[in-house]
Amino acid sequence: MKDKVILLVEDNADDEILTLRALMVNKIANDVVVARDGAEALDYLFGTGCYAGRDTSVRPQVVLLDLNLPKLGGLDVLRRIRSEESTRTLPVVILTTSNEEEDLVGSYSLGANSYIRKPVDFDQFSECVRELGMYWVVLNTTPAS
Repeated sequence: MKDKVILLVEDNADDEILTLRALMVNKIANDVVVARDGAEALDYLFGTGCYAGRDTSVRPQVVLLDLNLPKLGGLDVLRRIRSEESTRTLPVVILTTSNEEEDLVGSYSLGANSYIRKPVDFDQFSECVRELGMYWVVLNTTPAS
């Protein structure tokens, strides 16, 4: 499933493990690239830094983006994604623990496709990830890059 990569942008190791486990348990077999801060996510998307030379015409099927990230916050990452022609239509799902109305409004204002609050319970979290995977990776159709 190299053509349907999921970019997971998550700095919390526990949440990363839970997300990867939930994808595996739900048989979502896509390759997952994990970026642990906002700068690394942009490096992956634009083929810079440690991802210099990466074929950027191969875009992720979806970006699962946390908001509270080191180096560069999730809203800044989203702002940059939407400002570039090559990534403007890339599906971005905010996956966060934030209950702040300001984060919700800011995410949608900047062009997020969805805003999901991470459930605390693993079974609920697993079901959430299953539904995300089914919709964004299996059912959703995106424009060619």
